[in-house]
Amino acid sequence: MIRRTLAAIIIVVTALALLVVAWPQLFGAARLPILAQLVSLRGAAASVGFGIVALLVIVALVSARVRRFAASMAAIMLVFCLVNLVVLSARGFGDTAFADRTDSDVTVLSWNTLGDLPGADTIAQLAIEAGADVVVLPETSRAAGEAVAALISDAGLPMIAHTTSYDEVSKARSTTLLIGVGLGEYTVDELARTTSVLPSVVASPADGSGPTIVAVHPVAPIPGEMAHWRSDLQWVKDACSGDNVIMAGDFNSTLDHYAGLGVAPGAAVGNCVDAAATTDNAAVGTWPSAAPAVLGAPIDHVMSTPNWRATGMRVITTQDDSGSDHRPIVAQLTPAD
Repeated sequence: MIRRTLAAIIIVVTALALLVVAWPQLFGAARLPILAQLVSLRGAAASVGFGIVALLVIVALVSARVRRFAASMAAIMLVFCLVNLVVLSARGFGDTAFADRTDSDVTVLSWNTLGDLPGADTIAQLAIEAGADVVVLPETSRAAGEAVAALISDAGLPMIAHTTSYDEVSKARSTTLLIGVGLGEYTVDELARTTSVLPSVVASPADGSGPTIVAVHPVAPIPGEMAHWRSDLQWVKDACSGDNVIMAGDFNSTLDHYAGLGVAPGAAVGNCVDAAATTDNAAVGTWPSAAPAVLGAPIDHVMSTPNWRATGMRVITTQDDSGSDHRPIVAQLTPAD
């Protein structure tokens, strides 16, 4: 009797724990320690879960003594895996189709370069191939950003580099934003404090007629930085409170983490809609590049206010051996009006 009661308690507790992990938003827990990390890796969690299911099924088949308990645990874990697969399927495992580009479109390339590691030539070539109007480069130094801008400009796509650095000790403490001159003149207050630990760049149109462009880099949700990470996400929400904003970069967060941060209908954060979510790409992992994309965390984003709509987006997997631990992403934004 005691054994059955204990088994029932374990089953119930496990089911509740897996429910919290599968959908922490239901409990307002998506930005809490441990859960924030676990929910980032739904694909990996489902993969591990299926392995546990297989192991439990084997145990149930070979041991009559624990058959009912093992079968119950396998069923619970299977439901957990299926919930994650349903969520990932709804968000999209990748649609790389792009609509025909128009003269008013803006193409945005974002790549956390892990301290310039891919090299200026590789970054520039990727931007040229994408026809990028905006290039967001977290963890990229001023020197590398200027070298990339020069190479792209030499290819006939003139760009201006803007870099904000909190210090020169680590290249991770720099974020570079390149803006094509065709979008007009932009100004950046490089001394402005933005996200708490790693800098973000806010570029405003000099004549006030274009979109505000934000290169985003919140700190990662690691032990010791959780409070900063949560405040950074609040900063991201506030940065996208305007009517005409394009935002891209390494957000160090997935759609699961934005519960309660969206303001406009369908928005992920503030008034900004995630390009991946509207193009069936939001389940494609961008970090780490060493893992298959289906198992990774989709933490790099291009977002925009509803006056823009994503007419193409893809996670680039051809640069997985370039040195960075992130995959680059590119999105095409078309005026919605």
